[in-house]
Amino acid sequence: MKEVIPKSVAVRLAVSGSHYIDVAAMPWNEAVPGLRMKVLYKDNEAKEAMVLVEAKPGAVIPEHVHGGVEWAFVLEGTMEDDEGVVSAGNFVYRPAGSRHSVRMPNGAKYLGLFHGSARMVATGQPFPNYDD
Repeated sequence: MKEVIPKSVAVRLAVSGSHYIDVAAMPWNEAVPGLRMKVLYKDNEAKEAMVLVEAKPGAVIPEHVHGGVEWAFVLEGTMEDDEGVVSAGNFVYRPAGSRHSVRMPNGAKYLGLFHGSARMVATGQPFPNYDD
């Protein structure tokens, strides 16, 4: 397992092998306009990642196709697509092959867990990118 944790993050490695990560100390990275994220965990070999996402009201994740599974738990606000709305305290599972764009009309904060990547339809760019 090849885990990737940003060098700027305070990580305490316990005797058991558990990683304690100071999320508040992590820098935010802007993914698309109005949307920023922190990669909490990424394993390039297993193609797994967990991200914390914060979106401003009106933010949009462009149309993309999931090559693997995505699980999202909304902490604050709402995220929606043409099939439904996920509000704070609720969860959505997106199977491999699903295609959609995501709108956050009220803003949102959510945890996203990925197995595999999604590819942006317009650019072909993968997210998460397991090659870096």
